[in-house]
Amino acid sequence: MKVQKLVEIIGSDFYSGVPDSQLKALCNYLMDTYGIDPKHHVIAANEGNCTALAAGYHLATGKVPVVYMQNSGEGNIINPVASLLNDKVYAIPMVFIVGWRGEPGIRDEPQHIYQGEVTLKLLEDMDIKSFVIGKETTDEEVEAAMADFREILKTGKDVAFVIRKGALTDAPKVEYKNDNKMVREEIIQHIVKASGEDPIVSTTGKASRELFETRVANDQSHKYDFLTVGSMGHSSSIALGVAINKPDTKIWCVDGDGAVLMHMGSMAVMGANKPKNLIHVVINNAAHETVGGMPTVAGSIDLVGVAKACGYPYAIRVETFEDLDRELEAAKARNELSLIEVACSIGARDDLGRPTTTALENKENFMEYLKTL
Repeated sequence: MKVQKLVEIIGSDFYSGVPDSQLKALCNYLMDTYGIDPKHHVIAANEGNCTALAAGYHLATGKVPVVYMQNSGEGNIINPVASLLNDKVYAIPMVFIVGWRGEPGIRDEPQHIYQGEVTLKLLEDMDIKSFVIGKETTDEEVEAAMADFREILKTGKDVAFVIRKGALTDAPKVEYKNDNKMVREEIIQHIVKASGEDPIVSTTGKASRELFETRVANDQSHKYDFLTVGSMGHSSSIALGVAINKPDTKIWCVDGDGAVLMHMGSMAVMGANKPKNLIHVVINNAAHETVGGMPTVAGSIDLVGVAKACGYPYAIRVETFEDLDRELEAAKARNELSLIEVACSIGARDDLGRPTTTALENKENFMEYLKTL
C-alpha cells in the first residue's frame, strides 16, 4: 500500500522511532513531511527511548502517538510496555509500526532468523494486538483494522502494524549526506593495518561487512574479528568483556554513532573500568546509514566530551586520514583506554557483500584465536 495512505489511516501527528530498511518508505515519508521536528517526528536513541518519549507526548496532549522500529527493537520496548504503558499500570495507548525482518519463509540474515520467528508472539505476550500488512493487503483491510484498533486504544491498550518486506510503496526520494570526506570502508582499512593481529570487535551493519571484505581483499584470516551482526549497541560491551579477560592483548572495538547512542550507558561502564588494553573507535557519520541514511543526533553532540566525562583517560576526534593514522598508532602504543571518534561520510559500495561464513563459524574461529593470545 502507499505509505501516505497508511499514515492517513492511522491519523496521528506524532512519530518517534529507530529507522529500519523495511520501513524505509515510512522513514523517507516522515523525513520529507516533517524532517526532524520535536513536535511531529523524532528519531530517538533506541526503541525504549522512543516509547517513553511517545508516552510523554500522550500525557501532554491526550492523543495517540506512533512508534516505528525494526522487529529487533521489540526487546527494547518490553520494559516500558510492560511496566509503563500497560493498562494495569498507566494505560497509555500507542500504535507501533514494526518492520518484520526474518519473517519465516523469507530469506534473511542470521541475526534476523529467530527474531523473525518470535515477532508476532512477542507482541501477543505483551498484550499488543497486531495486524500484518503485506504487498497484497488492501487499503480497506487496513482501514478496518484501524477501526478495530481505535476501540482497543480507547481502553488504554497498545496495537501494532507489522510490515512485511516490500509492503509500503510510493515513498518520496530523500537524499542523506554530510560534509565529511573520509569513507567508512577506507577508515576500516586503516584500522586493520594499524591493528595488525590484534582482535577486533566490530559493530552491527555495514561496518562488519566492510571489515569482512577488507580481510578478503588482504588475503587475511577472519579469525581476528568478532562481527556483531545483531545486538545493535552492544559491541563495545562485548569488547570490554574480552579486554578484561585478555589483559595482555590489545583489543579494538570498531563502533558506529547510531550504535553508541543506542546504549550509551556502556561508555560509562567502560570509563569506570578503564581497561588499559582497549581502543574504542567510533566511526561517526551522524546517520543510520546501514538502513537507509536517516540522521542520528551524533552530528550535534560532543562524543569526545561524553567519553571524557565517562572516565576515558584519552579521547579525540579526527577528520583526516593523516590524523587518523597518527592516533591509531598512538593508541596502540598507549597503555590506557582510548577513544577515537572518526568523522565519516555517508555511503558505501553498491556491490558491498555480506559475510560468507556463518555466525557460529565466526564465533568459534574468534574464540580459538583468543586461546592463543
